[in-house]
Amino acid sequence: MRTYAAEEGGGHILLPPLAEIIVGLVAFGLVCFVLMKFVFPRMEQTFQARVEAIEGGLKRAEEAQAEANRLLEQYRAQLAEARTEAARIRDEARAEAAAIRDDMLAKAAEERDRIIAAGREQLAAERQTLIRELRAEIGSLAVELAGRIVGESLEEEARRRGTVDRFLAELDAQPAGSGGR
Repeated sequence: MRTYAAEEGGGHILLPPLAEIIVGLVAFGLVCFVLMKFVFPRMEQTFQARVEAIEGGLKRAEEAQAEANRLLEQYRAQLAEARTEAARIRDEARAEAAAIRDDMLAKAAEERDRIIAAGREQLAAERQTLIRELRAEIGSLAVELAGRIVGESLEEEARRRGTVDRFLAELDAQPAGSGGR
């Protein structure tokens, strides 16, 4: 059996004709040239731009992260400073409150002492008034009693005063708990 290609010109069935190989190689070379001259550089530029964009994005992200970390540290420092300031203000307020309380207690003690002193002065004045009134009343009663006992009138002012004053002086001279005798 013979093959059709062998009968026509004697070439091998798996090999294409030489003219087609030459045209295919020229077309392939032309396509490779166009690809290498125009398409591959464009693709390389596009890839390079994409790589730069990605790297730039990563760099910007790293810078943003560094800025965020810096701001976070700054915020933490401000927060610590604010807490310290708040603690200082609280301590000052406590000290001020203690000073105000001590001042108010001192003023209250002064007022209490003043009121007590005024009360004592008032009691002493009332006591003196009562003593004077009692002396006058005791004197009148003593003169009247003595007048009844003696049987004579002690109406004279000089006599009565002397007698009353003597009697009161004797009362003052007696010890407080003796009961008059």
